[in-house]
Amino acid sequence: MAIKKRVPYNAAFVACNGGCRQSKDDPSCNYGCIGCGACIDACKFGAISFNEHGVAEVQEEKCVACGMCAKACPQSIITIHDCANRIVVKCSNQDKGAVARKECEVSCIGCGICEKTCTASAIKVINNCANINETYCLSCGMCAVKCPRGAIYDLKGIYTLAR
Repeated sequence: MAIKKRVPYNAAFVACNGGCRQSKDDPSCNYGCIGCGACIDACKFGAISFNEHGVAEVQEEKCVACGMCAKACPQSIITIHDCANRIVVKCSNQDKGAVARKECEVSCIGCGICEKTCTASAIKVINNCANINETYCLSCGMCAVKCPRGAIYDLKGIYTLAR
């Protein structure tokens, strides 16, 4: 069922890129998607599915931003996101750099390069993980381009490869 959206609109967003290849049986990252399917079961619009890494992924065009998936997620990594802002942090890891680097090949290590690069002061590193304040974000993409780990990227694939 296609839903006509007004711009700007909101949709759910999963803050995990699957670089840790975590599962319920082998929790290598305490912060990533465990592939339990609770969000898929909670979504009445068929907007969520697993990607090739076993991580939940939201199809923005189907999502109505009801928030049921966010409530159902045991990892609390699903949020409602302003789709006009295409720059996102696809990581929720709060471990310090060296530990995060070992757990996931594309985790945020809290280095702060994104925070220093952002001319709008929209990014802050909180608990060793970058967080974007969508109210201030200009979607210029400089943080995504400068991120040494690829944890920040452009959902549209303009500044970074779409994943």
